[in-house]
Amino acid sequence: MKNSILTYLLTTCIAFLLIVVATSSNLFAGAWTMEKGKSYHRFAANYYFADKEFDNDGDSRGMASNGEFRDFNLNYYMEYGIVDKLTAITSIYYKDLRKEDDRFIYDTDGIGDFDLGLRYQLYSGRVGIFSVQGMVKVPELYDEDDALALGNGQYDYEVRLLYGRSLWPIIHGYVNLESGYRWRAEEPADEFRYLIEVGSDLGKKFYTRAKLDGLVSAGNGKDRVDNYGNPTATFEYDLTKLDLTAGYKLNTKWGLELGYTTALWGESTAKGDTWTLALSFQP
Repeated sequence: MKNSILTYLLTTCIAFLLIVVATSSNLFAGAWTMEKGKSYHRFAANYYFADKEFDNDGDSRGMASNGEFRDFNLNYYMEYGIVDKLTAITSIYYKDLRKEDDRFIYDTDGIGDFDLGLRYQLYSGRVGIFSVQGMVKVPELYDEDDALALGNGQYDYEVRLLYGRSLWPIIHGYVNLESGYRWRAEEPADEFRYLIEVGSDLGKKFYTRAKLDGLVSAGNGKDRVDNYGNPTATFEYDLTKLDLTAGYKLNTKWGLELGYTTALWGESTAKGDTWTLALSFQP
């Protein structure tokens, strides 16, 4: 799995270069924790479609047997400040999946995996904010034996380090860097994960956000693909995505967002795009 580690290091270097050349907000970002008693809520509708995939060498090709995969899902994400330096996190999805090709059509809908986590602020000063985050993915609300399962039916445990810095007063922007490791139970391989985020206000009402979101397999799982299952949840894969978001502040509490996410490169997984419409609320 030497190639995967080299890919991870290379993409991380590229991501840092992107930050150097990007303009970036005192908007909501990953490393920051919520003040005690305050919360952040986000309701999103996501539409993902793929008729291509990355093979084991990272080359793009059409899915076998003229296959197509669609994932329409609704997501609720919440953060709550337990104390100023400790934030609770939860995220849950309702999914409607469909996979079809020249031979079969599969449909599944229901509640998928949900995440529970904590973020703790380690340091806050002139150089920025450093935090650590722990997360567990829980797979208890669906049948993992469905032909097109809503998840892979096993627990994930993740530890992530985060760094955030406001660019005020130079510009009304921010940068956020994250790097972590995810332990995956049973058959799937563990994962190195990273995220690079930049954001900027555009006047008083509009804002933008860009994320480079990647994972690299640790190479310790079952290196095989379930051709009848969810092509986005294979046992061992690499994937890097670019997430672009434009938002509008309806008032001081509510925001409306339109997002687009595309797969840049990967191995042994689907290659698709996601459109997102989201409503955020911060009382």
